[in-house]
Amino acid sequence: MTDLPRLLPSQLRLTVDPASLGFADTRELHVKSLPWIGQERAEQAARFGLLMDNPDYNLFVLGEVGSGRSSLLRELTHAVAAERPVPPDLCYLHNFENPERPRALRMPAGQGRELRQRMQRLCRTLQTEIPLRLARDDFKAESERLQDAYKDEENKAFAELEQYAEARHFNLFRESGHLVFTLVGDDGNALTENEARALPRERRAEISKAEIELREQISHFLEQTRPMARVMNEALAALRRQVIKPLLDHELQEIRVSLKKQIKDSVKLGGYLEQVAHDVLEHIELFEAQETGDEERQLALESLLAQYQVNLVVDNSALRGAPVIVEDSPTPHALFGSVDYEAEENVLHTDFSRIRTGSLLRAHGGYLIIQLRDLLAEDLAWEKLRRFLRSGRVQIEEPGMGLMPIPAVSLRPESVDADVKIVLIGSAAQYYQLQKADPEFARRFRVKVDFAESFPATEDTRRATSLFVAHTCKRRGLPPFAADAVAALIEDTHRQTDDQARQSALFARTEALVVEGSALCRERGGTVVEARDIHAALSARRLRHGYPEQRLLESIIDGERLIALSGSRVGQINGLTQIDLGDWRFGLPVRVSARTHAGGQGLLNIEREVEMSGPIHDKGVLILHSYLIALFGHLAPLALNASIVFEQEYDGVEGDSASCAELFALLSSLSGVPLRQGIAVTGALNQHGEVLPVGGINEKIEGWFRVCEAAGLDGQQGVLLPRRNLRHLMLEPAVVDAVATGHFHIYTASHAGEGLALLTGMPSGIDDPVTTQGPYPSGSVLSRCEAQLRQFREACRAATRGMQGGCS
Repeated sequence: MTDLPRLLPSQLRLTVDPASLGFADTRELHVKSLPWIGQERAEQAARFGLLMDNPDYNLFVLGEVGSGRSSLLRELTHAVAAERPVPPDLCYLHNFENPERPRALRMPAGQGRELRQRMQRLCRTLQTEIPLRLARDDFKAESERLQDAYKDEENKAFAELEQYAEARHFNLFRESGHLVFTLVGDDGNALTENEARALPRERRAEISKAEIELREQISHFLEQTRPMARVMNEALAALRRQVIKPLLDHELQEIRVSLKKQIKDSVKLGGYLEQVAHDVLEHIELFEAQETGDEERQLALESLLAQYQVNLVVDNSALRGAPVIVEDSPTPHALFGSVDYEAEENVLHTDFSRIRTGSLLRAHGGYLIIQLRDLLAEDLAWEKLRRFLRSGRVQIEEPGMGLMPIPAVSLRPESVDADVKIVLIGSAAQYYQLQKADPEFARRFRVKVDFAESFPATEDTRRATSLFVAHTCKRRGLPPFAADAVAALIEDTHRQTDDQARQSALFARTEALVVEGSALCRERGGTVVEARDIHAALSARRLRHGYPEQRLLESIIDGERLIALSGSRVGQINGLTQIDLGDWRFGLPVRVSARTHAGGQGLLNIEREVEMSGPIHDKGVLILHSYLIALFGHLAPLALNASIVFEQEYDGVEGDSASCAELFALLSSLSGVPLRQGIAVTGALNQHGEVLPVGGINEKIEGWFRVCEAAGLDGQQGVLLPRRNLRHLMLEPAVVDAVATGHFHIYTASHAGEGLALLTGMPSGIDDPVTTQGPYPSGSVLSRCEAQLRQFREACRAATRGMQGGCS
């Protein structure tokens, strides 16, 4: 067998007939909700997890970037959340008993705002109504009566004290709230200090004794009048409370009635309102204007009323279902909340009104979506989230102070239960790494939502892809797509997965092509995007990303890289490699050469010797060596030294897709039969000589085609590839056209013997690939290899007889 059937142009790529899509352009499609194209398994898992009310059934969504894992999960989560009840609001209130521990209060959605507004209204009412009620005539009259009664009793006691002082020659009077007395002479006038010293000693002694007695009497007077003042003040305070309490009871009752819905924390709310009432009654004097020091009173009143405000940290009044929170910056503060501080004179101040909630509390009763990569960037956030998953409670903590000033007040708000279903989005590698590193992780995230990278192509998936294009156009305000443009997009999804039977699930690329094709359509003045716009977008993308490929192609054309495009050579063949730069993939030919001579060292992999090959390539060479032994085991031991190298390769070699090329180069060198240089080879090999499929097949073929095209196609050039790669062909139209005109050829082989016959133009000698063993038929490539190996053995024997060191 010296030739293989060439592939037909129809076998080289899948072509989608635009007429099969059933529309002229996407305006005819009724855009409904976007389906999960090819992700039925992931959709079922996601629905199961989102509807599961049991704890620990959190979701981990794994898949590649661009698979729609984030957008589809958000849409589905919003849809599921819309059918669930609206969770309660969350408020923080001043704790009158322990201000450092603000109290948390949950209320039905909307009632948190109602409570806050009514408490604000209460404060305004108190500021206006209390002074008015204290200024009424009945209150003033009763207040004056109480004060007059006190004054009468006090005046009576003072008159007795005054008489007592006069009897001892003292004048007693009040000065700035104090009792002051002075000594008087016989003429009734106050004595000066000098006059008092001039008195006889006996008189001075009498005066000193009388002064002591008067002071004792004054103390008695104060002991007598202080309880009277206290009673008066208490009576006045009771009178104020009696006047103000009906106002308070009425206002607070209105608040209770307005919040009549049953709430979980109704007892806590009732106790709080009672404390507010008690606190107001204890500070009624702050509501009365004063003639002096009113500014200080006003500041104290503002501070008092601030304690009656409501810090509504979670307001669900606008929700129509459960909340869906997407946390793009999952820091500890963003997730769990924080306490703000205000610096005054290098001292930090705070109170319950400065408590800020986080995503976990805002997502209570609903869903929280987090990108795992962002979460793992915050070690503390991940550790705190793990603790939350165990306890189910959120503790808002103060931020780390570090070098900040010392706070005057330290707050520790009451912790709160949070019923949240967490959706983590990450890669498969992150998922399995977490499972291994943290055994508790699998227990907390029992629902695995695995997004596929590709899916089988059917009429339904093509219809869904068309809907995706229509949906994208509508959402982005783009012109409609003609059926042939949609067909071109569908073909590109097959190209991305290198499979005529499967489509790529990474629709981010498709969406980008929709946008780019629309821009080129508008640039040419079109109103409907056509297939030519998609092809132009793909060409423009190649132009943007393809400089490394172009530079390497130029190096081959300029002769810097030695690649023979025609003729035949011994021990030399063109292999095909793929280079993946992340944003761009392309194929490149590389010369593979082999040298053989007599010896006993066996097969030498030069890349491995210089540590420039990876483990997969080394494995491929070892398999090749094993197959050589199988081919020529009847000549064992083999007297062979052989070396294989990728010429002009300086960045290292990995993969086993060059195993066939290495085998053919080695057998060519051993047999002396030249190989056709116009046919490049790719394919892996097993120990039985069967050709195995390889990746990047389209890029490899196109890379070789561009080299040949640039140098001038001669009609003899082509590619030999594994037959098992046939379904993976999605070649560019230029390659298909060249095959159709006979300027380029593509061959397939299922066994190494078929490829060897094609490249040498001679029978390989392998009649039965399954039971291959020598001796081989005369005139075949392997029979020449046998003859050469026998000569090597004789050479080694001769060398052994002439040299004690043996053959090497």
